[in-house]
Amino acid sequence: MLSGIRIIDLTTVIFGPYATQMLADLGAEVIKVETPGLGDVSRYLGSGVPDPTMGSIHLTVNRGKRSIALDLKRPDDAAVLRDLVASADVFFHNVRGKAIERLGFDYASCKALKADIIYVHGTGFGQDGPYADLQAYDDVIQAATGTTSLLPRVDGNPAPRYFPSLIADKIAGQFGAQAILAALVHKFRTGEGQAVEVPMFECFASFMLTEHLRDDTLDPPIGPAGYPRQLDPTRQPFPTADGYMAIVPYTPDSTARLMGLLGSETLLTSPEFEAAKAKGQHMPLVYSEIARKTPARTTAEWLELFAANDIPAMAARDLQDIRADPHFASTGFFRRREHPDVGGFYEMQPPVKFGAAPARDIGFAPRIDGDGTAIRAELAASRDRTSPVA
Repeated sequence: MLSGIRIIDLTTVIFGPYATQMLADLGAEVIKVETPGLGDVSRYLGSGVPDPTMGSIHLTVNRGKRSIALDLKRPDDAAVLRDLVASADVFFHNVRGKAIERLGFDYASCKALKADIIYVHGTGFGQDGPYADLQAYDDVIQAATGTTSLLPRVDGNPAPRYFPSLIADKIAGQFGAQAILAALVHKFRTGEGQAVEVPMFECFASFMLTEHLRDDTLDPPIGPAGYPRQLDPTRQPFPTADGYMAIVPYTPDSTARLMGLLGSETLLTSPEFEAAKAKGQHMPLVYSEIARKTPARTTAEWLELFAANDIPAMAARDLQDIRADPHFASTGFFRRREHPDVGGFYEMQPPVKFGAAPARDIGFAPRIDGDGTAIRAELAASRDRTSPVA
């Protein structure tokens, strides 16, 4: 889908690499610029066997990219990056503003190299606010956005806690990929490049507060922040005779059908339920009743019954078991491949399918500077073609 688009990727860790991974999956040529010797930090996330620079997370987040190692404090290496920017559609970095300016790769300098360059700066915080120069990592952004206060609202333990996922990094990466695609559409329509800022703090706040700003959205507020349905301690996977499962009575109709299947119809006409419903506080009674009844049968028995009666439900699985999921086996989501440097590994396929773009093999994650020689040769050949003949 993005064949012919060249992206120069000077980002590190997860935010930027995740964004460019999605674009590489769509067919863009992504050239990853790394520190000589060490490479990007993302290479060391996950076990690297036998090579620690080829960690398991790197195999996913940097797949389909080419790698060149450049020390941008060296004039000859800086000249290579200038040539790359001049050849590119997009230049994406997450270096702090003052540092990138010292290196000579601020927007004005890159625009002088390529007038229609799309210059994307992945930042921790919006550059027009007091946090502009602060460093940002996933933990920092989860804390700054109030996300660490959500689990305490659920279980009553007042200690702030992180979600066990690099969720802020990945959401910012999603916004980054979206921003690049929008800027490309604008360029195709107008011929104009532009500077684009993608701040993690603002991206993740927008994501989390879509539901959790709740009644604090209004002025004056009519209630506190926090979406009650997500913060209800009774809304958790329900116990069965042999495990746990998710059950979602999302509408009045499905709630009534579920209570009938559980033999709990009388709950919905009880004075306690009617009084709670009048206050919009009736669902904890429903969840508590579900949890009281579900231990009577196995997960498989409940799933069969609920599927026959159009009740949304699924077994609560362990993370370790997901790769063996029969649905994924049928759709080919996990594909076993042989990496030339690492050996066997499982590759998640791009989740979105395009009718106009047949499935294709995704390129392997590269070694540090694995394509450096070839890229330098391509740049030299391009210079030769464009040099005036004496």
